[in-house]
Amino acid sequence: MRNAENSGAIWRKSSHSSGNGQCVEIAFLDEAVTTRDSKDPQGPVLVFSVGGWASFVSAVKRGEFLPG
Repeated sequence: MRNAENSGAIWRKSSHSSGNGQCVEIAFLDEAVTTRDSKDPQGPVLVFSVGGWASFVSAVKRGEFLPG
């Protein structure tokens, strides 16, 4: 899914983005959630299943990815 725009993806940045160029964009598709680096919109895209994305977001909210 290198060119998610062709699949109707509408990319969004977090409302918490500070404009410092270190942003990730996401797009919700019917059966997947895609992510990309906002500085490189033509670059690689990570694709998550809807369930995988929900698990990832839950883990982030629990603080599982904070440095220990």
